[in-house]
Amino acid sequence: MNQKNGKNTLGIDIIFEDLDNPIELFKKWFSKAEESEINDPNAVAVATSNKDNQPNVRMVLLKGLSEKGFVFYTNFNSKKGNELKENQKASMCFHWKSLRRQVRVIGKVEEVSAKEADDYYNSRPYKNRIGAWASSQSEILEKRETFTEKIKEFEKKFPYQKKVPRPPHWSGWRLLPKEIEFWLDGEGRIHERLNYKKKNGSWKKELLYP
Repeated sequence: MNQKNGKNTLGIDIIFEDLDNPIELFKKWFSKAEESEINDPNAVAVATSNKDNQPNVRMVLLKGLSEKGFVFYTNFNSKKGNELKENQKASMCFHWKSLRRQVRVIGKVEEVSAKEADDYYNSRPYKNRIGAWASSQSEILEKRETFTEKIKEFEKKFPYQKKVPRPPHWSGWRLLPKEIEFWLDGEGRIHERLNYKKKNGSWKKELLYP
């Protein structure tokens, strides 16, 4: 990488590096966030849209990353699950305040394999796995006690911590990126933005005005 006065060949800060693959750059930024963020560096806002084109956004946790894309898990009967079944287009936004950096991802989702879902589900704490059974995610809950009673019921049904099967409605989505944008805060709001777009199977870089 050619460097001059702390800049790379595109004239932006060297923390953007000169990588052709944005997944590799994301891994480096994410590694720095793991060192500096107080809580949940893998927290990410996921935006979906329903059949009426109503956007909806919420925070989830990134639980998998590969060259293919970004993985998170959820109840497929939840609001986000139903929206993604209706419209596979989605986006993500990571914001790391400690670094004053942001990453945005745009693409479409696919369901992870059953083995991927099983492997991750079985790695979760016992109470988390029970909660996946007990929670009718996004549905109306008349009172909290109803939920706690359902938790107790499933604890009785699955008393052995290593033998809690994955619910059929619980799995993961993988966001397959077609664009990944890296953002760095700048003084006077003169931010720096590097965007990658996938074209014909390869990534192309471009700078964006702040």
